[in-house]
Amino acid sequence: MKRLLKVFRKKNHSRDITIVSGLPRSGTSMMMKMLEAGGLLPLTDNLRTADDDNPKGYYEFERVKKLVDGDNSWLAEAEGKVVKVISALLLYLPPAYTYRIIFMKRSMPEILASQKKMLVRRKEDADDTSDEEMAGLYMEHLQQVDAWVNSQPNIMRLDINFNELLEDPKPHIEMINKFLDGILDSEKAEAVIDPKLYRQRKK
Repeated sequence: MKRLLKVFRKKNHSRDITIVSGLPRSGTSMMMKMLEAGGLLPLTDNLRTADDDNPKGYYEFERVKKLVDGDNSWLAEAEGKVVKVISALLLYLPPAYTYRIIFMKRSMPEILASQKKMLVRRKEDADDTSDEEMAGLYMEHLQQVDAWVNSQPNIMRLDINFNELLEDPKPHIEMINKFLDGILDSEKAEAVIDPKLYRQRKK
């Protein structure tokens, strides 16, 4: 009976587009890997390969970046799948589809530290903007995203805190599974969490 119920839920879920979003370095790649392990099919093109900053891969789809230019025909291919869309691009999602957004939250000092570390590793120049200024810009941006998402009748959203997820995975995975109508294999999703990759930890 449980297997039949899961099959029914998958069919009922098949037209929704599941989106993993959040600020850069907020744990979106880890969530993509968890959902893939749990049975969801990711929409990726593998153009951006794993590196020291994301040893498990980025799970990106290059055409997502073209949402801002009006290129959204690829979303038909995303139905029934999961795709990563950074928070800055959510506002360009067309209303023709239904979306379930898993939005990753993370300690702001950790996000900023992780971004700086990535720039240093890639030997790229860091922005002159101070951490305080950048945190303010990010918070203002998140408020805009919150307001927009809350005004969209075709969007469901679940916030997941990266820090809390790594500290105590089970209750958060249960919330994710409920949000996805029970189609997730929770044990397989939890098995891919690697605490060793929790770097830039800030207390």
